[in-house]
Amino acid sequence: MAVRLLIFGRQGAGKGTQSVLLARHYGAAHISTGDMLREAVANATPIGLEAKSFMDSGCLVPDEVMLGVVEERLARPDVMAGGFLLDGFPRTIGQAEALLGLTPIDVAVDLVVAEDVVLERISSRRVCSSCGRIYSVSEPPTRAWICDTCGGDVVQRDDDTPAAVTKRLGAYTSETQPTIGWFDGKDVLVTVDGLGTREEVSARLISAIDHARHA
Repeated sequence: MAVRLLIFGRQGAGKGTQSVLLARHYGAAHISTGDMLREAVANATPIGLEAKSFMDSGCLVPDEVMLGVVEERLARPDVMAGGFLLDGFPRTIGQAEALLGLTPIDVAVDLVVAEDVVLERISSRRVCSSCGRIYSVSEPPTRAWICDTCGGDVVQRDDDTPAAVTKRLGAYTSETQPTIGWFDGKDVLVTVDGLGTREEVSARLISAIDHARHA
């Protein structure tokens, strides 16, 4: 049976990895905001071309255009066959209301990790400037900040500094947190602890989603 899932979570909570694993587990299409925009632009659909005009000019894609991109993506055969897991959309209550005008949602998941833990995780992250491999202060490369894979310099990204991360977390609290509460009011929200190993968190997510779907 096709599933229709949403996943929320602060950056650094492991949401990206877990959403891919969940989509694979349920045989659903994993769809992120970036995926939708790139596919619409690459396919040169009318909505994709409109979105590209905003992206090329450095502007945010307006809600009405973004919703058109979502509608196009949700109409594709893989979604019709196996369902979807939306990662990174909706971000606002207005987007959430419009999304439910397009499709029902079975379960919305809030993957919760305390803000101080998220801040510590992201602030300690280091990334190879050549190949993008991720390290951390606690798990550095074998040689002093030289990538084990390609020999590139391993650095801290500008947007991973404590000040930059704190700013993004503030935006999440002000914009996305009310949206999560809105889905709770629709009785489709489950909250899952995001602390633990990848396997432990995956097991919790699947258990919570299955329980909510069959309640």
